[in-house]
Amino acid sequence: MSQQLNVKNLVVDLQTEVGMARAVDALNMTLNKGQTFALVGESGCGKSMTALSLLRLLPDNGVIQSGQVNLSDVDIFQLSENQMRTIRGRRISIIFQEPSTSLNPVMTVGDQILEVIHEHTSLRGQASHACALEWLRKVGLSEPERRMGSYPFEMSGGQLQRVMIAIALAAEPDLLIADEPTTALDVTIQAQILGLLKSLQKERGMAILLITHDLAVVSGMADQVALMYAGQIVEVACAADFFLRPSHPYAKLLLQALPGEDLRGRQLAAIHGTVPPLTQAFKGCRFAPRCPYQTEACVAKSVAMTGLSESHHVRCVLVNDASLNSVSLPPLIDRAQASATDYSLLLSVKNLSVTYSIGGGVFGGRQTFQAVKNVSFDIQKGQTLALVGESGCGKTTIGKGLLQLLTPQTKVVGSAHLLSKDLFHLKGAALQESRRQLQIIFQNPFASLNPRMRVQEILEEGMKSLHPEWSIEQRRADLKELMDQVGLRTDALDRYPHEFSGGQRQRIAIARALAVKPSLIVCDEPTSALDVSVQAQILNLLRELQDSLGVSYLFVTHNIGVVAYLADKVAVMHAGEIVEMGDASQILNHPQDPYTKTLLSAVPKLNQALA
Repeated sequence: MSQQLNVKNLVVDLQTEVGMARAVDALNMTLNKGQTFALVGESGCGKSMTALSLLRLLPDNGVIQSGQVNLSDVDIFQLSENQMRTIRGRRISIIFQEPSTSLNPVMTVGDQILEVIHEHTSLRGQASHACALEWLRKVGLSEPERRMGSYPFEMSGGQLQRVMIAIALAAEPDLLIADEPTTALDVTIQAQILGLLKSLQKERGMAILLITHDLAVVSGMADQVALMYAGQIVEVACAADFFLRPSHPYAKLLLQALPGEDLRGRQLAAIHGTVPPLTQAFKGCRFAPRCPYQTEACVAKSVAMTGLSESHHVRCVLVNDASLNSVSLPPLIDRAQASATDYSLLLSVKNLSVTYSIGGGVFGGRQTFQAVKNVSFDIQKGQTLALVGESGCGKTTIGKGLLQLLTPQTKVVGSAHLLSKDLFHLKGAALQESRRQLQIIFQNPFASLNPRMRVQEILEEGMKSLHPEWSIEQRRADLKELMDQVGLRTDALDRYPHEFSGGQRQRIAIARALAVKPSLIVCDEPTSALDVSVQAQILNLLRELQDSLGVSYLFVTHNIGVVAYLADKVAVMHAGEIVEMGDASQILNHPQDPYTKTLLSAVPKLNQALA
């Protein structure tokens, strides 16, 4: 099979405030035409920097120190910037991790797709317009004609992700770099998008570099898998070998960290510690400080890749050691005994409806849209209600409505009583007081974190405002504990949001919500940007807080594995309405509503590629 992309000894450095960080260290990989190469690993390991290097789109503080990247017969690093502009979008295209920051906020969605079509194809006029509409339909966006005239701020996170995918595919590239392409998508749209990518691959021989933390998606999509850690590839294999015979300790631990119904009540096998700072000079195995199998040989000298077969290579000195067995799982926890919660009613929502005004003043505009229709549900103390459904069905609107974070042009009717206080009628000091009890983890951490504030200032802002009685010493002690709980080093407190990867920013957003010790947290896709090891760490933390403090969660997510592991009850939303609600086990194993059945049937399974 002919090669589409060949990367040799790629080295990328990033200049940081604390020195030069080697983000990518001597990386080698080969992508063949018509195949998918998956790059997986923890946030901050260098996956996105690898992708940006291939397009020569590194940030200003990044530099390619050495290496070679060949796209078929073209040496990417030898091209001028003008020549690169003919490559980007046409021969290599990318789906960026955060579409809300990648799309132009002052251009309509239609204009942004047409821009790509006009730049890289011969289509013009009605033909280009029809092409743009067709791509919006292919990615599952409802009412594509109307969406052509919409601006990014008028769309949900999942809808923006679909627009980003349509833009990336519009010129039908030879190589698609998909950086977390399905993190903001519900499972039905995710299945549609992955099916579209597969069909395009089959038709055009398109190669795909898939960067994701969703191992179920990897098992169903990838031909080859490479696992990165601290800037290096530590294991590379064909997909079947990687999932059936993981050989690096890091790979074994990742696969054991996946949540599911069979692990309810059990702590997930989270990997303790964090990725080491890439500014340091490494000696020996970079994973050794976190590895349960560490020996003296692991830290004595640099570790080279060992070939287990022609296609399977591992960077581990113990790879052939019989002692490298699977890690034992933590014991089951009896939640009924561990919990200090009385399970009394915390939040009661009755007949909630939310209507947006579109295109004009307060209901003097051209059109209104009812996003939430007569929704009712209860949440008990110390319990989790998962809200699932397609992107745009009203899940996030409910969460924002509870915190009065919707625009003045939005009409909210119904009631929401938190500890007997109606949230929709609180003002001033009473509203501020309610936010001691009710916090939110936003879906997009990049947009919700102030770029001008350091992490410590971001976290302390809520503490100072909502708990002025806390001393400086107490705040600082809590901040250090929070950093450890969400898997970040304490030096993160002195840095700005832009210095972190998407997954690391999500951990900061989670820490901000936890910082004021609320009774109820609206979790809007809190683990969507996290790799499975950090996700396990966060889910363990959320469950521990629930058991010890009685914290409750309204958990908005597309990840059915997380729902099965964490949720006590599930509410399924469709077109603004709850179509089915009940105990998590009942909904997930014996759904009654046709939409719920369709939703669950689209969930990717880790063993799909291994059967």
